[in-house]
Amino acid sequence: MARNAEKAMTALARFRQAQLEEGKVKERRPFLASECSELPKAEKWRRQIISEISKKVAQIQNAGLGEFKIRDLNDEINKLLREKGHWEVRIKELGGPDYARVGPRMLDHEGKEVPGNRGYKYFGAARDLPGVRELFEKEPAPALRKTRAELMKDVDAEYYGYRDEDDGVLLPLETQYEKQAVLEAVQKWRTEKDSRLSGEKQQEEEEEENIYTVHNEEPDDEESREEQEGEEGGVTFIAHVPVPSQREVEEALVRRKKMELLQRYASETLQAQSQEARTLLGI
Repeated sequence: MARNAEKAMTALARFRQAQLEEGKVKERRPFLASECSELPKAEKWRRQIISEISKKVAQIQNAGLGEFKIRDLNDEINKLLREKGHWEVRIKELGGPDYARVGPRMLDHEGKEVPGNRGYKYFGAARDLPGVRELFEKEPAPALRKTRAELMKDVDAEYYGYRDEDDGVLLPLETQYEKQAVLEAVQKWRTEKDSRLSGEKQQEEEEEENIYTVHNEEPDDEESREEQEGEEGGVTFIAHVPVPSQREVEEALVRRKKMELLQRYASETLQAQSQEARTLLGI
């Protein structure tokens, strides 16, 4: 037996359908909502648009349609939603109810409001398309910063380390490391002591030649030899020029400094008087 869909495609069925529709002109929905001037017809076209939206929303739930088909369906749904909004505005102008204010919100199959971005909404499988999922991922909420009073609630004796020894683990470890440190210190001290005793770390000092030492020739007579042996230190220094003592050098420097200060700060009269006084005193 043939199915109903095959029966409807027979020539007799198509002929009968043509007879029934003969004399009837199928009315098309106006392109612009402003062209409609009757409230019942405006309500009719709005319901027709809602029916088309429902069909397309049911189709877009199928993720196997492919990316391009899903995008086209989503665009058509958004186009119908804009057209429905135009008809709702026209119905309000004709004295009908305000569907934009009292109408239900657009919800998905889970009862959640349809997500969108700047008026463009995504339905069904369109929300899982590449580049769309990232639009609706919520950023993690920033961690709340604790106040100073909340932080101070956690500060107790354990925070300052007064209870570290109570667990019985820290003290044995400290004792072990302390013994090891003592052994290393003693070994280091013994090594340094042995090296000092053996002379490994002694540095050889270079002896500078004394330029003031005079090596006399061996005297011929025994008397001069005895005099040299009797002197303390056994080294004789001979000054070929008069060498001033440390005290004389200091006095000369002080006099020179006084003269420089007098020349810098004293007047000519004061300098002349000072010169006369030195002359009289024989300085």
